[in-house]
Order: sequence, then C-alpha cells, then structure tokens
Amino acid sequence: MLLTADPARHAGRALAAAQASLQAGAFGQALDLLTMAEGRTDGRLDDFASARADLLRGQIVFATSRGSDAPPLLLKAAERLKPLDLDLARETHLSAWMAAAFAGHLAGAGDLLEISRAARALPPRNQPPRPLDLLLEGLARLVTDGPGAAAPTLRRAARAFASAATPAREVLQFGWMAHRAADALWDEDSWRAILVRQVELARTAGALEQLPGNLASLAQDAIRRGDFAGADALIAESGAVSEATGGSGYASYAAMYLAALRGRQAEVTPLVEATLAEAEARGHGAAVTAVHWVSAILYNGLGRYADALAAAEQATGDAHLFVSSWVLPELIEAASRSGNTHLAPGALERLAERTQAGGTDFGLGIEARCRALVSQGQAAEGSYREAIERLGRTRLRPDLARAHLLYGEWLRRENRRVDARAQLRTAHAMLDAMGMAGFAERAGRELRVTGETVRTHRAETATTLTAQEAYIARLARDGRTNPEIGAQLFLSARTVEWHLGNVFSKLGIGSRRELQAALAPPGRDGRDTRAVR
Repeated sequence: MLLTADPARHAGRALAAAQASLQAGAFGQALDLLTMAEGRTDGRLDDFASARADLLRGQIVFATSRGSDAPPLLLKAAERLKPLDLDLARETHLSAWMAAAFAGHLAGAGDLLEISRAARALPPRNQPPRPLDLLLEGLARLVTDGPGAAAPTLRRAARAFASAATPAREVLQFGWMAHRAADALWDEDSWRAILVRQVELARTAGALEQLPGNLASLAQDAIRRGDFAGADALIAESGAVSEATGGSGYASYAAMYLAALRGRQAEVTPLVEATLAEAEARGHGAAVTAVHWVSAILYNGLGRYADALAAAEQATGDAHLFVSSWVLPELIEAASRSGNTHLAPGALERLAERTQAGGTDFGLGIEARCRALVSQGQAAEGSYREAIERLGRTRLRPDLARAHLLYGEWLRRENRRVDARAQLRTAHAMLDAMGMAGFAERAGRELRVTGETVRTHRAETATTLTAQEAYIARLARDGRTNPEIGAQLFLSARTVEWHLGNVFSKLGIGSRRELQAALAPPGRDGRDTRAVR
C-alpha cells in the first residue's frame, strides 16, 4: 500500500485495510488507516470513497464507544450512499439503526425514529429482498407502526438469520439486530439459533469486533435458561476478548443480570455504579436502562418491592425499544406487591401488545403470569396455571420457577396451604438449585409460614471457581489443549496450566478426566452451551 503512487488507488487500499482492521478488532489501526486515506488525497476523495470513509468512521466510533456519537455519523453516510449504491445504503441504514438502539434515550440527532423513517423512505429494491432487507424493514416498521404491523416481517427476518442459507457476512455484521428481532417476538428458539451461529462464525473468521457482544448475548441466553455456570464462562471470555481488543466492554451487562438473579447485591452495586458512569459519559442509553432493569430484578428477588417499582418505572420511562419491554413484568410484580396496583394494568397492556404479536409460549406465558397478578379468584388461578403450562414448554427455567413462586404465594394468601406448599416446594427447589438465592429465600419464607421446614440443597462446589477458572475448566473438559485454550482467552499455555492446577485443587480432583463429573450441575450434563465452544 505504501508503494502505491496514485493517490486515489492508495486511498482505496487504505480504506480496504481500515475495514479489515476494524473487523479484526484493531480499532486504533483502523482509525489510523482511515486518516491516512483521507490525508493522502487532502480530503478530496471521490463521492463514493468519501461516503465509504464516513461509513468507516461511524463504524469505528460505534465499535469503540457504543454511544450517541455513532448514529448521526452512520445516518449521514447512509444518506450519502443512497444515490451511489442502494444496497450498501440499506446496510448502512441498518448499522445506523443498531447504533441508535444502543444510544437509546440518550441519542440526539439520528435517533431511532429519524433513522426508521429514513429507512422506510428508501427506494424499493429491484431484486428479491435479502435477509438484511427484511430485517431493516421489520425493525423500522416496529418503531413507526408498532409490534403488530412489524411482526410478520420480523418473523421472516429472524428465521432467515437462523438459517444456514443466510450468508456468513450478513450474520456476522447484522446478527445482533436479527436476534433482537427474535427478542421483539419473544421467540427464544430463533434468538438462540442466531446467537449460536454468530459465535461460531465470529470464532472461525476471527471477527473480534463482533465476538465480545455475541458472547455476552449468548451468556444472557444461558442465564435465561438457568445455566448460570455456562453464563459465567461466556462472560469471562467476552471480557477477555474486549480487554485484548480495547473495544467496548459487554461482559458487565450480562454480569449485572446474572448477579441480580442470584440476589447478590454486593456484586450488583459496583457494577451498576461503574456502568452508569461509563454509559452516561458515552451516551449509551441502553446500558443506563439495563441498569434500572437489573436493579428491579434484584429488588423483586429480595422482596424490596418499593425499590423494585422505582427502578422499573425509571427503566420504562427511558422508553428503550427492547429493555423497557423486558422490565414490564418486573414493574407489574413490584406494583402488585407494593400496594400500587393501579400502575399494573397499563403496563400489562403495553406488555400484551408485544407478546400477542409474537404469539410464543415464552411471551404468552409471561403475559399470563403478569395477568394473574392483576386478577382475582378463578381468573387469577387460571392465568397462573396457563403461565406454568406455557413456560413449562420452554427452556426458560428461571421464569418458570418464578411462576411457581407467584402461584404459591397467591395460594397461601388464599389460605390454601396444602396447594401452596406444592407450588412453593417446586419453586424453592428450582430456584435453590439454580442459585437464585433472593427468590429462593422468598419461597422459603412463604413455606415457613405454611409450617414447612426448609432446607437448602444447592451444591456450592462450582461457585468456588472464578469465572475465568470455570471457563478454562469447561474448555479442558471438552478436550481443548492448553495452547488451544490460551489462544481463545489470549493467555499463554503456561498460564492456562497454572489456572488448571488451581481448578484441580479447588475441585479436589487430579486430572482432566474427572472434570466431567466435577462440573456437571445436579441432574444435568451441561451440554446446552457446548455447541459454541
């Protein structure tokens, strides 16, 4: 590249090299190459090269900050590309949409509504729509017209991205928004299929720009399924990759969520404080909203319903397209338990708008659980039973356990102690085994009121490992060599060997062959997350 005499050709090669550096996670190098491309021509790039430079600058800003500076840069590039390359303009509008979703309520110019309107004003494509075209149309319509109107297109887009037929480049670049499309539909199966494919492709391609976020999202999926040890491992890897590339950290968001479900206020508080400080400085509104969401979960688990309600109201007030929807079940539970029942019906109506559009057992089960909280008599009991039946057909064990807990609490207040004990025993056993200590203690308190003796049976052995040790142990269990583990976690083989020595000592074992039994949760084999190792 340095030997290229022609300024235009030199600039083109510098832009290509900057794009490759961005994908590899070398963000500083990517910015240097972009500056070189612009400087070699004294800023006089042709229209297309100049628009590409704007696109790259927006992508680099987004990769390093996930804040409010990126959306207007990307929207500017998208509009400049519209008369030059319509397909690339569509892709850039989609990138701008993703950046605006991260900026959330802290976005200034280039917010979701502005970008969605611009996307819907694009000329129609002459050829059949690509998966990313469907995704852009569905997400833009979600903002402008609501869940019901957007659901058919979002469903087509999510299924396309979950399919092996969608090109790897599209999955790597836009998979995050595709699994958000699945999330908007409460479609857990498509959500996980997209995430697994993203992680596999990012590992294969060495796409370190995308990998930390993909791993953190997969950790969130593991948390939803009650696989907290698997989530710990994925969080550790996400953090290691972010640290190596210098990119925006994602692991802390999944770590907050996990600590909140575990009822560990001492862990949640410093994560919340650090996340808020960084997010507000960068204009990362989604992270601010997520802090209030996980706080509501924590306080509901601890039975501090007034605090949970305050946090949930803050999150819904931010009006984030996704996170503010996730918090609605927390708001309804906190409102019904704190004597603020007048706040629950409106929240239930907003929740039902999304769950009805998705039509899945996950969404409809959560809706039924929330509807039971605002109902009386047979209507409440019917909704609790529906919630347990629907959630029981999913893999979402924490939400199922919470449905049993709420049903048991309701039965106890109805003076049906025998029936209440059955539900509360089930809830306590599930919550205790997963490590959801706050919610488990809630179930335990209710059981004691019914005259039951409560014992904790959850094994603590796995929790003696640090997150990094747990991840190394799982990789070793799955047959990875020390150099292979080191390459994945950016550690030397000697460091991996040292960590494994600590693992063996803590678990009381002497070889890798014993890791399978030592790491398996009671009654489970840990296979849920191995497909992406």
